[in-house]
Amino acid sequence: MPSSNSLFDTIRYFKDKRLLSIFCFGIASGFPWVMTGSAMSGWLKDEGLSRSSIGLFGLIFVTYSINFLWSPFVDRLKIPFITSRFGQRRSWIMFTQVFIVLATYQLSQVNVASQLSLVALLGLTIAFFGSSQDIAIDAYRIDILSGDDNNYMSAGSAMATAGWWTGFAGLGSIPFLLVDQPNWTWPEAFFVLSIIMAILMLTAFIVKEPETNREVELDSIQANYLNVLPKQGHKPLFILLILPTIFVSIIYANIGYPAWPDAFISADYRFTFITLFIVLLLFIFVQQLSKLNLTIRQNTPLHHSHVPSLIHRITAWLLTTLVAPIQEFFDRNGTRLALSILLFIFLFKLGEAYLGRMSIVFYREVGFSNSDIAYYSKMINWATTIVFSLIGSVFTIRYGILKGLFIGGIAMGASNLLFAVMAFVGPNKLLFAATVFVDGFTSAWGSVAFVALISVLCNKTFTASQYALMVSLGTFGRVMLGSYSGIVVDWLDGNWALFFILTAVMVIPSLLFLYFIRKPLTVLINNNSSN
Repeated sequence: MPSSNSLFDTIRYFKDKRLLSIFCFGIASGFPWVMTGSAMSGWLKDEGLSRSSIGLFGLIFVTYSINFLWSPFVDRLKIPFITSRFGQRRSWIMFTQVFIVLATYQLSQVNVASQLSLVALLGLTIAFFGSSQDIAIDAYRIDILSGDDNNYMSAGSAMATAGWWTGFAGLGSIPFLLVDQPNWTWPEAFFVLSIIMAILMLTAFIVKEPETNREVELDSIQANYLNVLPKQGHKPLFILLILPTIFVSIIYANIGYPAWPDAFISADYRFTFITLFIVLLLFIFVQQLSKLNLTIRQNTPLHHSHVPSLIHRITAWLLTTLVAPIQEFFDRNGTRLALSILLFIFLFKLGEAYLGRMSIVFYREVGFSNSDIAYYSKMINWATTIVFSLIGSVFTIRYGILKGLFIGGIAMGASNLLFAVMAFVGPNKLLFAATVFVDGFTSAWGSVAFVALISVLCNKTFTASQYALMVSLGTFGRVMLGSYSGIVVDWLDGNWALFFILTAVMVIPSLLFLYFIRKPLTVLINNNSSN
């Protein structure tokens, strides 16, 4: 719903001190993508790896698309000796950051040519703990802003986006500047990156832990499950088995479909088959939940007429941790709208992912140096994103999230056409700067509205779980399909212009889908705003 606030009142939202901590955590969230994304691509390119190999190396980002698997545990599990002192959110942030620092340092000690498998393993480690860090940081942002109106969520989304790009593009320029200096190597650059990540850990020690009653509410939901489970027999166990089957299917697709039965199903249809299989399992999952009548109720005491068995206690804990966040999302929104929202999230940034995965390779093949990439791709993109994240959030606050998504999506697709022009013109630095400027502006605008939408759709009892589910679904589409970007370029015989035109067209299905669900989605956003 568009805001009735004046422009001055809208800008006043950004005076909130909590937004500074969100910005700093955003930097820490974006920085691991440097080690496993742009810096890794540049390193592998300098070592002579092919475009297809570099593109497939991006499969380590599958952790960002499946981090919803372990996101519920970030809500419920406590880290020994740390959580009691720093709180649930900060302790998880600290825990993940330690492993990111250690893995990045270890990368600086390896040789890519002879230890490529170890490089991939360390990259996977950084991606795993980076995606886990994102779960805790996003939950922290929503928790610290909960209880206020949705305009604070839009402002927080802008600061998180600006922070992320500061970590990814601003700090991400450092390794490219270093390796272009005499006597500097990529391993030495990664050593510097490990030091920077260690410095970013300081934020978690300084900020305040959000105050929530999530633990009490989750215990109440678990008590409700314990009250009704004795009447359900072993059916809840079937529900719990469906989820890992879905998860295994997603992982199987992302690791290249090993031992695929080509004699029965052609390799050309394996992605379609797996996708339909996952959709079928999800449909069964929702149907079984409705039949079991495991209604989520809060403030429910445990009946003392029976002592729960061990199997019932374990099942109730697993249902509360793993199933309740999904069940609540579908119950609150309805099955059709819930699936429509998830499909839009899956499609929205697909074209941007294809472009992003191959951008560094494209810059190098066109003729730009590492320093050019640092100054133009990183620094300009960084400054542009910060400015237009704030402008985009002001627009979103005043005119609504859906308008922000429509404008951001159209602009993102159109900006990709400038890369096609670059492919024709060649290494023109003025065009490079203009293209990066427009791309940073459109990405920032779309990202702010996108993050604001997902934040508003979360139930505060299941912040980490539901936000991670929706974000990882969008990342799954970008990572799983975007990882084949190098193969697409090779299939096009290196025709970069046609490749970027295709990435521009990819945004159209998501915008059409958003248009058809705009009315029920608007009602849902308004209802959440009034609650």
